[in-house]
Amino acid sequence: MENRIRTIVSGKTTKSEILLILKDEARKVSLDHIMKSFLYLRRDAQYIQKGYREEYLKIYTKGFLLRIKEVKEDQTYYPDVVDLEELETAIDLLEEQWKMVEELEEFEPAFFHIYKIISLYTTFILEEPVHQVGTLFPGGFRVKEDKGAYYCPVKKNNENNPRAVCPFCIAEQDEDV
Repeated sequence: MENRIRTIVSGKTTKSEILLILKDEARKVSLDHIMKSFLYLRRDAQYIQKGYREEYLKIYTKGFLLRIKEVKEDQTYYPDVVDLEELETAIDLLEEQWKMVEELEEFEPAFFHIYKIISLYTTFILEEPVHQVGTLFPGGFRVKEDKGAYYCPVKKNNENNPRAVCPFCIAEQDEDV
């Protein structure tokens, strides 16, 4: 997917051109991939505080796994030009993350493939944060929106985390946290 995006990028690459590639990749996501990803999320959730675990699973199932359906069905025309430097940065980060996690015992390729599609879709097509508004984080803090700006309670803490998409997520650090 990343190489396909890199081959079409030019000075005037539109969101719709990127969306076509993301839709093609999303169509390759099968029910089996979704089930494997959900099981991966459930396994990962075992390390999360019990009181937060069910909310975590609910939000990630809705905001992550169900969003792949949204990508597949998006018929909107997006004429705006993509910021190619930011897109390249995002692709580079996702490729590095793939290399980092593919050697881990608990690595689930189906999950990570969906993760890449959703991260690029929300950031570069919808211009929304990767974590949807309302996503709960430990401590009771949530991703918020105020007058078209998005605020995340954990962005600052994860800007240098090589396994996070925070460096290219459009949300700003929530200063109230």
